[in-house]
Amino acid sequence: MSDEKKINPIVKLLLDLGPLVVFFIAYSKMKDQTFSYGGEDYNGFIVVTLLFVPLLALTTFILYRLTGKISVMQIMTLLIVVVFGGLTVWLNDERFFKMKPTLIYVLFAGILGFGLLRGKSYLMHVMDEAMPLQLEGWMILTKRLALFFAGLAVANEFVWRTMSTDTWVNFKVFGLTIAMFAFFMTQGKLMQKYAIEEKEES
Repeated sequence: MSDEKKINPIVKLLLDLGPLVVFFIAYSKMKDQTFSYGGEDYNGFIVVTLLFVPLLALTTFILYRLTGKISVMQIMTLLIVVVFGGLTVWLNDERFFKMKPTLIYVLFAGILGFGLLRGKSYLMHVMDEAMPLQLEGWMILTKRLALFFAGLAVANEFVWRTMSTDTWVNFKVFGLTIAMFAFFMTQGKLMQKYAIEEKEES
C-alpha cells in the first residue's frame, strides 16, 4: 500500500507548472534589463534563473509535504536545476541553464534505455499506481518514452545553439511542455489495450 496522499489535481498542476510560468513572466519583464552586483553586470535571464532555482525547490518541497512522496525523476530534475542554475549565475553564463533540459532528457532516456537492456521497465516502478498496465504495455511505453526523451534532447540542443534566447525560452516553456502532454495523449490506444482493470472488492 502506498503512503502517498491524494491532493487536488489543480493544486498539483500549479505546483508542477508554476515555476515555469513564473520564469516565463519574469523573463518577459526583465529580459532587456541589466543588473549590477559586486562590480559585475547580469542580464535579465541570469537574474530570472536565480529566482527560478529556489522557487522550483520550494514547490517540490510543498508537493512532497502534501503528497508524502517524491519521485526519483523529480529529485534528479531538481538536482540538475540547482547545479546548472547555480553555474549559470556563478559564472554569469546563460548557456549552462540552456543545456539543462538536454542533460535531463539524456539522463532520463539513458536510465530508461538501461532498464530496457536489462529487460525491465523502470517507468513502471514510477507510474504503476497511477496507470496500471500489463508488463508488455510498460515495455512498449518505456521504449517510446526513451526515444521521445532522446528526441527532446536533440531538439533542445538545436534550438539553444542556433536560435535566440527569446526563441529558446518560448521553446522551453511552451514547446517542451506541449510536446510532453501531446506524447502521453497519443498513447491512449496503447494504454487502453494493455490496461489492467481493477477488481472490485467483494
